[in-house]
Amino acid sequence: MWETFGNLFRVPELRRRLLATLGLLVIFRIGSNIAVPNVDPSVIAQASSQNGGILAFMDALSGGALSRMSIFAMSVYPYVTASIIVQLLSMDVIPTLTEWAREGEAGRRRLTQLTRYLTAILGAVQAAGFTFGYFRTLFGANIVVDQSVFGYAEVILALTAGTVLLMWLGEMITEYGIGNGISIVIMAGIVSRVPAYLQSIYQTWYAGNQPQLALHIAFGVILVVIAVLVVAGVVYMHEGVRRIPVQYSRRVVGRRMYAGQQTHIPIKVNASGVIPIIFASSLLYVPVIIAAFFPNHGWATWIGANLNFQGAFYNVLYALLIVGFTFFYTYVQINPMQLADDMKKYGGFIPGVRPGRPTEQYITRIMNRITVAGAVFLAVIAIIPSLFIGVTGLTAVYFGGTALLIMVGVTLDTMKQLEGQLVMRHYHGFIR
Repeated sequence: MWETFGNLFRVPELRRRLLATLGLLVIFRIGSNIAVPNVDPSVIAQASSQNGGILAFMDALSGGALSRMSIFAMSVYPYVTASIIVQLLSMDVIPTLTEWAREGEAGRRRLTQLTRYLTAILGAVQAAGFTFGYFRTLFGANIVVDQSVFGYAEVILALTAGTVLLMWLGEMITEYGIGNGISIVIMAGIVSRVPAYLQSIYQTWYAGNQPQLALHIAFGVILVVIAVLVVAGVVYMHEGVRRIPVQYSRRVVGRRMYAGQQTHIPIKVNASGVIPIIFASSLLYVPVIIAAFFPNHGWATWIGANLNFQGAFYNVLYALLIVGFTFFYTYVQINPMQLADDMKKYGGFIPGVRPGRPTEQYITRIMNRITVAGAVFLAVIAIIPSLFIGVTGLTAVYFGGTALLIMVGVTLDTMKQLEGQLVMRHYHGFIR
């Protein structure tokens, strides 16, 4: 293992990418501690003490930036929401976006640019929701010190600029570093909150709580066992693959004859990774921000009461959105129609299945079956912390299941990229 880590720094390109990733993450952590001007931090501290569960959920993806009300307080929520909107509209909804999605690299750059502009717009809207009504609606407090027009504009501009900067950091990690930049930024934020979670667990269960010490020790053991099982389950589901055999017939190209060969199409049980979790949590976050603009309306009050992160309605809706986004993102990554057309074009076929439409239906049927297992698994892992809180009352572990899922998933994806780079250069990878 240590030899493998040494090999990472022996390759100049890998060393450069790793150092670039670490440097950009350092900038992220520095920005997470730069406070937004014209904001009273004592209001946020009081709100956190009154309802830590809600703030803990929103604070997890931002790496503690929300509780400190730093320039990265909104985390990557606007970017993720913008990505969802652009991807949905590019699926035969807006013809222009659909054409861009099929144009390859040039179309991808246009969609990326559109996502950036939409991120800035959504960031400004969410920043206005934060500034004008969010904390006032939930906690009856105003975080802005100077409540003039320029005072509010200053806070909104700082939060929006922080979101755009965070999006840029993620894109730079993707281009010049290792792994998916946005996912790595989210994981870095979660990892930075682990010491605070452990301290909260200790102070809640063990510090000066001798009468129920044995019960809390049992809860701690159960928590560790659940964490180990979640990690093992994530690894098992993440690595699960269904291989569809494909046979290519002999073909003649010019004067050369190419022999037939056998290969397979790997379809992962969880092809979407941790993206559905991030999408679902971001989408449920939007109505709360919108309701903050209309604190006196009945529907806004209903949203505040029912979109409670520990409530039954929220968790059922959360699980359904995770299942839906799992299917959606799986079909974004794997297009059965395109696979069937490519196989037919190059003389490939699945043994026992006719080319064309039957092949597409066969691949779709297999994808639906295995995606159900992956989607249900993601949904169960996401709502386990709520069930645990209902038993123990420990709000610090609310985001624990999803946090473990994100950390393990992102770590595995990053390790695979490093593995491929090392093997390509004739080094041993992490997996022997």
